[in-house]
Amino acid sequence: MDFLSDQFKNRERQRERIQMVAEQLKARGISDPKVLAAMETVPREMCVPEEYLDSAYKDGPLPIGEGQTISQPYMVALMTQCLELTGTERVLEIGTGSGYQMAVLLEITPQVYSIERLPALAHRARENLKTRGYDNLYIKIADGTCGWPEEAPFDGIIVTAGAHEIPLTLKEQLADGGRLVIPVGPRYSQSLYRVTRKGKQYLEEEFTACVFVPLIGRYGWKEDS
Repeated sequence: MDFLSDQFKNRERQRERIQMVAEQLKARGISDPKVLAAMETVPREMCVPEEYLDSAYKDGPLPIGEGQTISQPYMVALMTQCLELTGTERVLEIGTGSGYQMAVLLEITPQVYSIERLPALAHRARENLKTRGYDNLYIKIADGTCGWPEEAPFDGIIVTAGAHEIPLTLKEQLADGGRLVIPVGPRYSQSLYRVTRKGKQYLEEEFTACVFVPLIGRYGWKEDS
């Protein structure tokens, strides 16, 4: 009976996931086939607390503990699309959270590095991703605003927290032609930016308004500010 119940739940989640891709992503302009396929493949429910399972595919962020959130599906898709990945890139993620964004990236490229400052979330993300079958996970507990210089340069950097300014440390870890996607602005209201490195120049594009938890660290917000 439990087996049949689990099968039913899995089919229902899959239906919700397909509906989410159609109504929340395609309808809002997400068109990259790799991104759409990844979003349709990765079960968001594996990365949300049990009490929020029925809301896993709702159009919004959800709490994951430690004062953090799992991002809205549309924002995950938009930020991933902004990286313009082909499948061969090395990508750095700042803010592992519960592992959802990393799973989406791993569906597109196998070379994903992720930094999480909160040990409890880093350990939970690793378990979530292992359960799904991802291996060779590069997750480090550290200050994400400092990047991962030992593994730089990166073709893409994605920051899943809001910064008051774009950290130079992250821009400098971009490969030539690489793209950095980051929310920037006041603590409770940001705009999503993409920074593209062209030699010694950094070209900035602004996409949409957004609200993320603050980027805490040496080159971000102070924890008590």
